[in-house]
Amino acid sequence: MTPWQALTDELDRWGDLGRPATFWWRDDDAAEPTPALETLLGLAAEGPKLALAMVPARLDPAVIPLVARAHCTVVQHGLTHLNHAPEGDKASEFPAARLLTDRLFDLGEGQGVLAKAFGDQFLPAFVPPWNRIGDDLIALLPGQGYCGLSTFNPTPEKTRRPAIAGLRWVNCHCDPIHWKQGRVFRGEAFALEEITRHLAARRLGTVTEEPTGLLTHHLVHDDAMTAFLAALFAVTLTHPAARWLTPEEAFA
Repeated sequence: MTPWQALTDELDRWGDLGRPATFWWRDDDAAEPTPALETLLGLAAEGPKLALAMVPARLDPAVIPLVARAHCTVVQHGLTHLNHAPEGDKASEFPAARLLTDRLFDLGEGQGVLAKAFGDQFLPAFVPPWNRIGDDLIALLPGQGYCGLSTFNPTPEKTRRPAIAGLRWVNCHCDPIHWKQGRVFRGEAFALEEITRHLAARRLGTVTEEPTGLLTHHLVHDDAMTAFLAALFAVTLTHPAARWLTPEEAFA
């Protein structure tokens, strides 16, 4: 069985249950107009509405009109995308080891930049760089004006994340890039298997229920990655059981 057939079969199982197999799409590291960003937004024009995670401190004013015309919602990707983790720890801009006052200040600075640049196109959902954030900061996000948080990986149902009033935590589950081996596309088989695996785990109730999240990084895409995305959208947008959520719906 091909990976494409496995995905279709899994979607059929959702259809047999009368349940919509929901998806959402997030792309990280946007800050300036590039051919790669234009290609990405071209896919969004014909496909699902994109959550574009933008780095506020790196924002090039020239990108604002390009994004404003696009089928996307802007969310916040840190402030500077610089590593503040202690030596030896995994990279993080907002680790628990960093002063809380500094982290709160940076949150507000970044939110202000994007709100001013994009107005109603900006959704105050926070995407921490490297998908890492100190646990102490998470509960404070609603008080800083955030409605959502997004990191990476499914959460096993037995270790369900505690609910935080006013905050919708929606992760991504498929990253098709091999970061440790040249930042290359892992191939459609790998990506489809990750997507299908998460859909099956949701259907069986072994992971926390949330839309299956596709994470992309347009700056490292090649032609094969772009072709895969186009094919994935073509299959899922036409399957009766599949439904792509807008970022607003995902974080509602």
